[in-house]
Amino acid sequence: MASSSIKKLSESLNLTSNIPSNYVHYYFENPTETTAADDLQDSIPIIDISLLTSDDPDQRSKAIQDLDKACQEWGFFMAVNHGIPEELMQKMIEISEEFFNLGEEDKPEFEPKNVLEPVRYGTSFNTAQEEVHCWRDFLKVFVHPHFHSPQKPQAFRDALLEYRAKMRELVGKLVKGMSQGLGLEDGEMEAALDMGSSLQIFIANLYPPCPQPELALGLPPHSDHGLFTLLVENGVCGLQIEHHGKWVHVNAVPGSILVNISDHLEIFSNGKYKSVSHKAVVNDGRTRISIAMVNGPSLDTEVCPCPKLVQKDIGGAIPAYVPMKYKEYLLYKQSNRLDGKDILTQVK
Repeated sequence: MASSSIKKLSESLNLTSNIPSNYVHYYFENPTETTAADDLQDSIPIIDISLLTSDDPDQRSKAIQDLDKACQEWGFFMAVNHGIPEELMQKMIEISEEFFNLGEEDKPEFEPKNVLEPVRYGTSFNTAQEEVHCWRDFLKVFVHPHFHSPQKPQAFRDALLEYRAKMRELVGKLVKGMSQGLGLEDGEMEAALDMGSSLQIFIANLYPPCPQPELALGLPPHSDHGLFTLLVENGVCGLQIEHHGKWVHVNAVPGSILVNISDHLEIFSNGKYKSVSHKAVVNDGRTRISIAMVNGPSLDTEVCPCPKLVQKDIGGAIPAYVPMKYKEYLLYKQSNRLDGKDILTQVK
């Protein structure tokens, strides 16, 4: 078990220190892993969200096509003109940093055992199941269908309420655009996934400076549960995504929101849209803070391939994934260590 936060550990070390052996990922890396490809950075799709609802039918159609292509070929894109004020995004990053700077006595219980508790603060991912820990502290808060918030800092609750409201507007635009890209009827995807009661989780991640960043990982390669994740950073890069066997550094366009397709959108689309494997790397100079909004169906939804999207074969309709209730999938994924796309592979 990790005995304290990474923030506390980082502050106790200096730049010439060796990190504890239970944070060393180097020896567990896949030796065939391809190095990150910076040349692909310029190819990462950029989607103008405002065009998804344009009054110009040609612009709207082109934007939906671009969104559909990004979801199929990358499982990832940068959203611009998304309607979330930059000052609000910056405020949430700053207030998340204030939370991590609180004394331990002012934070929620450290790493509660129930992964469905609405407010959780912890380190790494799941220290009870891990041999090697992640260079990361986190705050996870369930904000929909029921809203929760840590009690401190005092301004956290009001800021998070505003942020959730704006994010839900963006989620609605993305779901509608993706649904149209998949060729579904208006409202069909929302109804099938019970988006009115959808689970929405706010996650603040803290990645302090690491004396040996080449040996540590903020988060190992993995895909996310849910439909898609919306990510904002504090200007310090650290996200890498897998694309055609290469790890691609993501340098976010200023003011953009990073969107990665997650497991349940891959399942619902019967594999047409791909959940993307990604990881968080660390550095030895600057603290990285990212804030993510995980967007899933409702907890009680049994997610399966949409019948209209199931590929036709000689033998009839063949779904590529077995049905599984979202709550069961979430419990399994959160109660184990991160291991690529392991559970998604199991339901194929």
